[in-house]
Amino acid sequence: MQATTKDLRLRANELLAAVDRGEEVVITYRGRRRARLMPVEEGAPQALARNPAFGLWQDRTAEVDSYVRNLRRGRVFE
Repeated sequence: MQATTKDLRLRANELLAAVDRGEEVVITYRGRRRARLMPVEEGAPQALARNPAFGLWQDRTAEVDSYVRNLRRGRVFE
């Protein structure tokens, strides 16, 4: 089955129902294939488990929010 990005935005429930039935949905943008929706295989490794950035902050003792807020704080030049 093919759907456009507009279909994905407006009819996401219908497309997910098609995936639940076992169909593969190809998402197109301006006529070009951009993505594919397909059922997740149970027991298959998830993308996050293979991503080296997953768990990047797990060994940090500082709170992530305060660290990022400190990075975004404006600098004072004297």
